[in-house]
Amino acid sequence: MIFTLVSIELYKIFKKWRTYIGFIAFGLFIPLMIYGISLSGNFYLRNLSQSIGEDFIITGNLLNGWFVAFLILQLIIVHVPFFITLVAGDLFAGEGTAGTYRMLLIRPIKRELIVISKFIAGFIYAFVFILFFAFMSLVPSLLTLGSGDLLIIIDKFVLIPEKDILWRFILAYLSAFVSMCVVVSLGSLFSSFVNNAIGPIVGTMAVIVIFLIVNQLPFEIFEKISPYLFTKYMTVWLEFFEFQINWQNVIKSILILIGHIILFFGITLFTFRKKDILT
Repeated sequence: MIFTLVSIELYKIFKKWRTYIGFIAFGLFIPLMIYGISLSGNFYLRNLSQSIGEDFIITGNLLNGWFVAFLILQLIIVHVPFFITLVAGDLFAGEGTAGTYRMLLIRPIKRELIVISKFIAGFIYAFVFILFFAFMSLVPSLLTLGSGDLLIIIDKFVLIPEKDILWRFILAYLSAFVSMCVVVSLGSLFSSFVNNAIGPIVGTMAVIVIFLIVNQLPFEIFEKISPYLFTKYMTVWLEFFEFQINWQNVIKSILILIGHIILFFGITLFTFRKKDILT
């Protein structure tokens, strides 16, 4: 039963044109970004090298596919959630827009199964999107610029040997997938309240942007609030690009993100059980 329901939900998702906006956008943008970096990336690297050149001698192909893939991966905190939200915000509200809510809720299927199937379908979409994002980030970059050690300079200087890079990227993408499942859950929660997808899409992105701003503000009141906001843990993928990975932080962040998924799912299930079939 649940397999059939998930299949139906996936069909609903992938038959809508908005589902493919993110694929088209990144399918066009990422190759352009790779091409642009291949032309001017050496200038960027020279500027970075000047800041550490007095202390280190760096050799080898640092302008490589791994370096570009890491730069692209930084888009995941704001830009990817938007495209995920386009689908998540429509999971429940789309039924209202299409006028199929009554038909859906009077069927002899438990409402719990309907909610579960929609969440699973949303998670599958998020996984497919992250898989596509990973493929477009890594494969064209490595084919165009080759491989080598990964140089990272954000708050500090990190040089990761080539042999240790691939598994770090895999774990980073998997942790990013968990983060996107939180976005799916929040979007689905908002979507279950209304019959139009615009509100859930705007509302989900507004929450994410506001939370990100709060995470960055250096004021005591916001620093106290920040640990309770899920956006603080959506950058857990960065932990995998530390020379020594802090596994305690990784596990803590993943568990908190999963906790938010369960919370949003629980609220959605509670509200959907009480939903009036006449609405």
